[in-house]
Amino acid sequence: MTRKTYAEALIDALVERAGEDENFAMIGRGILGHGAQAHFAEPLMEKYGHRVTDPPTAEGAVASLGIGAAMAGTPMFLHFGTASFAMEAFNQIIHEAGVAHSMSGGQIKVPIVFHMFHGLRRGGSGQHSLSPQSMFANNPGLHLMMPTTPGDVKGMLRAALKSDTPTLFIDHAALLGTEGEVPDGPYEIPLGEAAIRREGKDVTIVATSRAVLWAEAAADRLAGDGIDAEVVDPRSVVPLDTETIVGSIRKTGRLVCVEEGIQMCSIGSEIAALAAEQAFSSLKAPVVRVARPPAPVPFSPPLEEAMMPGPERIIAAVKTVMG
Repeated sequence: MTRKTYAEALIDALVERAGEDENFAMIGRGILGHGAQAHFAEPLMEKYGHRVTDPPTAEGAVASLGIGAAMAGTPMFLHFGTASFAMEAFNQIIHEAGVAHSMSGGQIKVPIVFHMFHGLRRGGSGQHSLSPQSMFANNPGLHLMMPTTPGDVKGMLRAALKSDTPTLFIDHAALLGTEGEVPDGPYEIPLGEAAIRREGKDVTIVATSRAVLWAEAAADRLAGDGIDAEVVDPRSVVPLDTETIVGSIRKTGRLVCVEEGIQMCSIGSEIAALAAEQAFSSLKAPVVRVARPPAPVPFSPPLEEAMMPGPERIIAAVKTVMG
């Protein structure tokens, strides 16, 4: 094990994959962007910069290029920057990459990873702060990953890069500098396996991406009040590890869903539906969801901060279900 940042682990996965497959190619504005996060990609650019295409800002055209290359047999990693920009390529992702395999009777494979940063990013405002995971998850033919730790991002990205199924790999820029233990050498984490970040017996908190950190912070504070919270990180949204999630709900009898997306038709809504369908008899209280309000994100950092489903809101939700 080696302690690394989230960004270092992500780049490790790309460097390893490029070394394993000479056909593997990457396309995207600086791979991780041309802003403050650009320096993270330096190890990749130094060794495999010739395999990286830095295109103009034309997401629809770039997605078409990447999808076509993948269909022709070139495994691809495509970076959009903020997830808001991926909306410019929504048609290509959904109606081309997502359906090509089934519409060709299994003859066409689309080995491509669409990478993006979702969520509130301090001053991103209403056009750079989208969390579109539920929009993408509602379409067949796509996998959707949302890792939280450095160890997970490397193993899950490697698994996605080896898959013939087009994958939405949705990261959060706020995680790039976080640190954690990363196994040495190449490894993959199977898709569709949730992680229990903290075991507990009183209430289940299911959270995704950066919200997992808020859930863990809330759980630590709740422990001081005698509330033992279990934190479950799905990691993989599609496919979803329903067995682990439902098992936790049945054990604790209470559920709080937390995410940075908007509540309506959200990932939390799907988890709540699972609880109703598969663990209803175990529930001791109604499910509570914690998410962003249904409003455009303001530019003002203090107003943006007020929208975040952080530890305070999670603690309040847990105390509601505890009665």
